[in-house]
Amino acid sequence: MFSYVLRLFRQLQPKEMPYREKYELAEENVDLLKGFARPFVKNHLDDQAVTELQNDWNEGLQSIPTTGSFREKYEAAYSNWIWIAKSDFNFIRKKLGKDGLEKFHRAEVEALKKKNAGPAVSFLGLLRKIVPGYAFVMAIKEFSYQLQWITPFTVAEMNQQKAIFDIPRCKILDFNKTGYICNIGCQSIYPTWTAEQFKVKMGFERNGGSCTCIRSPISRLLAFRPWLNGG
Repeated sequence: MFSYVLRLFRQLQPKEMPYREKYELAEENVDLLKGFARPFVKNHLDDQAVTELQNDWNEGLQSIPTTGSFREKYEAAYSNWIWIAKSDFNFIRKKLGKDGLEKFHRAEVEALKKKNAGPAVSFLGLLRKIVPGYAFVMAIKEFSYQLQWITPFTVAEMNQQKAIFDIPRCKILDFNKTGYICNIGCQSIYPTWTAEQFKVKMGFERNGGSCTCIRSPISRLLAFRPWLNGG
C-alpha cells in the first residue's frame, strides 16, 4: 500500500529542473523587472529618476561567478532578482506613492503577459474551449515545472478541477524584508496574470514561512462575465 501511494506521489511531481535552467530563468526575470521599470519610471517621472533607480540597483547587485557551478550562478542571479524587486518597490513607493505602486504592479502584469505570449498560449486557449479540464492540467504541469526556479515545493494534488502545491519554506522569505513580495507579488500580481492570460485562479494560504498554493480553472462564465454584463 505504501509503495502504491509513493508511486502516485512521484507521478504528481514535475520533472526536476536543472540548475542551468533555473539560472537562466532567474536572469530572464531580472531582465523583465528592469525592462518594464525603466520606461515606467521615465514616463511617470523623468530620465534623472531612471538614473537614480539604476544606481539603487547597482548598489546591491552581485556579480555572476564566471567559473562557478550553475547552482552558484543561480543563487547569485536569484539574489539579484530579489534585490531588483525590493529596489523597485521601495523606489516607486517613495516617488509615486500608493497610486504609483498600483500602476507599477499593473505594468508588471502586462510585462509578464507579453513575455509569455506566443503560439503555445494561443493553442492552450483554443484547447480550453474544446477540453477545458485537459487544458487546465496542461497549464498546471507547465506551471509546476516553471515554479521550481522560484522555490522548492511538492505537488499534493492535481486533477482537472484543482491543483495544490505545498511550499514548506518559501525561498523568497529567506531574504531580509521580502514579506511584501509575498503579499503583493505572489498574492496579487501573479494571480492577476495567470487569471488574465491562462484563465487559472491562484490563491495562497500562508503560514509563517510556508504556504499552500491552490490553483483552479476559471469557468467560461466567469471569464466572459464583462461581456455578459455589457462591459
